[in-house]
Amino acid sequence: MTALFLIAFVTLAAAAVAMSLRNLIHSALLLIASWAGLAGLYLWSGAQFVAFAQILVYVGAISMVVLFAVLLTKQGGDLGPIEPASISRAMLAIIAAGGVAGVLIGAILGTPLGNVASAAPVTVSVRDLGEQLMGKHALSLLIVGLILTVALLGAVVIAAQDKEDAP
Repeated sequence: MTALFLIAFVTLAAAAVAMSLRNLIHSALLLIASWAGLAGLYLWSGAQFVAFAQILVYVGAISMVVLFAVLLTKQGGDLGPIEPASISRAMLAIIAAGGVAGVLIGAILGTPLGNVASAAPVTVSVRDLGEQLMGKHALSLLIVGLILTVALLGAVVIAAQDKEDAP
């Protein structure tokens, strides 16, 4: 149980520090650490395939896209000091967070957990899952890969344009 608390603490601490930093590259790197912590939680709970997918997709691919976007975007000058958030904005954020928490708690409490626990467990091997993904869903995976590649190339083209030519 100590490992669970350690992984959870590292994951939440990395996410909290990532949100509080002004440097985008440091925030992106801490976000990668947070995603890796989630993969650790998946491994701890016995979901090895989900942990592998988390590492492959988020820690590998999405983090590289985020880092490319940050590095290819031209950084403006100093924006000056950040104004402290007003009380009304803080109250609206707390109300929105409470609403989301209420919906999530309602959904969790409305789930028939007793029926799920008594049902027969479904076991799917990683091989079966791979055959399903590369069988009838192979075209969907190729289309998603194509869309992500086009989006990354579009981001590079937009970032490479010279803004001085505009009137």
